Amino acid sequence: MLHTLRQRAKDEQGFTLIELLVVILIIGILAAIAIPSFISQKDKANDASAKSYVRNMQTAEETYFTDNNQYAPNPAALVAIEPSLANYPDGVAGDVTAATTAGSDFTISAKSKGASGVVYTISRTATGVISRTCAPGGKGGCPASTNW
Repeated sequence: MLHTLRQRAKDEQGFTLIELLVVILIIGILAAIAIPSFISQKDKANDASAKSYVRNMQTAEETYFTDNNQYAPNPAALVAIEPSLANYPDGVAGDVTAATTAGSDFTISAKSKGASGVVYTISRTATGVISRTCAPGGKGGCPASTNW
């Protein structure tokens, strides 16, 4: 009995070609399922970063208004209030805007980094109505209704 076990262990040199192909096929199937999921998570993170950035800009605008009795004329004035706003969500300052009219309302927006390229906007009218929109709708973290 011991001799047969030794002989069997000695004869087995490795995996068969079929076993290796089955393992490679299983790994390929798992990769095909997982990779698109990871890519979509990265886009969601970029969109969340842009949304957070716009929300922080809104808070800085309200703070600027409290101190100066008017909204900030440009993003640079907001960076003075909140230094973290110097770190743009997509690394490009030109994609960040803070527009004001007549000092009683504002519109701020930022573009998401990556493939989605969604622009998130928060607007406040002179009557105090705040709206959150994004474009293009149905892409990334921007629902088809364009309101987030």
